[in-house]
Amino acid sequence: MEEKINGVEDPSREYTRVNGLAIRTEGLTKRFGELIAIDKVDLEVRRGELFGFVGPDGAGKTTMMRLLTAIMDPTSGEAWVAGHSIRSGGELLKEKIGYMSQRFGLYEDLTVIENILFYADLYGVPDRERAPRIERLLGFSNLTPFQKRLAGNLSGGMKQKLGLACALIHTPEVLFLDEPTSGVDPVSRRDFWRILYELLRDGITVFVSTSYLDEAERCTRVALIDHGRILDVDDPGRMRKKLSLPMIEIATSQGREARSVVQGISGVERVNVYGDRLHVALSEEGAMARIEAHMRDRGIPAEAIRPIEPSLEDVFISMISGSDPGKGG
Repeated sequence: MEEKINGVEDPSREYTRVNGLAIRTEGLTKRFGELIAIDKVDLEVRRGELFGFVGPDGAGKTTMMRLLTAIMDPTSGEAWVAGHSIRSGGELLKEKIGYMSQRFGLYEDLTVIENILFYADLYGVPDRERAPRIERLLGFSNLTPFQKRLAGNLSGGMKQKLGLACALIHTPEVLFLDEPTSGVDPVSRRDFWRILYELLRDGITVFVSTSYLDEAERCTRVALIDHGRILDVDDPGRMRKKLSLPMIEIATSQGREARSVVQGISGVERVNVYGDRLHVALSEEGAMARIEAHMRDRGIPAEAIRPIEPSLEDVFISMISGSDPGKGG
């Protein structure tokens, strides 16, 4: 079934196919009354990418997911996913995608294998294809030994892996994951990302939202979003280089006291706290020596003070504050 506008095949569908895009949006906007959740977003995601959609809680990540999966209609604008319009081709689109929401719909009174079979029925997976697919999904998610366990008795990390297996049972072209590692332990997070890399080798496009900036570093490209607006889209390495100010890291056991001292020093542009470490953006080369002197005079110990490359979180905070001279506009 071809999508047509006024009897003519939608040219954007062909554009998306020819240019190797899994997702393309034009002016995509969603309003809830006076609130603008997604604000005129233009975005392109290439086929085979692990694309990170990164922002704080309330930035618009889940709304964007629901728009791109045709669960929710946009207020204005358009998007194409796997070659289909979210407005006119929603049902065709849903056959090509997998979607794992923050609260994936597992049935806790069913076993692992029963949940997977239920989703195989839901997606109409042919009987002859089920056994090899299920065996592979159980294998790479390490759920084979637990296939007869009730979903309600799984750990948080194992539930996420089961949710992923259910979303993949019909072999989608594009996989949408809405903060899939939120609330799971670090080991489970690491295992989950290992699985995502395996999916990339199979040619599946992965669109994953996260509020963890360290996870975004693992993506092919990332989009930073805040208050419904895209701040930047690039690969993590190039994005980090966009922070034009030099940065140092201070390791200290008195982070709060150190921050109050450092942020008032001439030549210090911004101070971000990460546990027992401070990331300090400098606008003057001599500021580092002044920082060392001030901390020494105040009796604040510094285990180490060294130049560092900015993290994505540093870049994101800079873009939100608008204080980076290299940001432009």
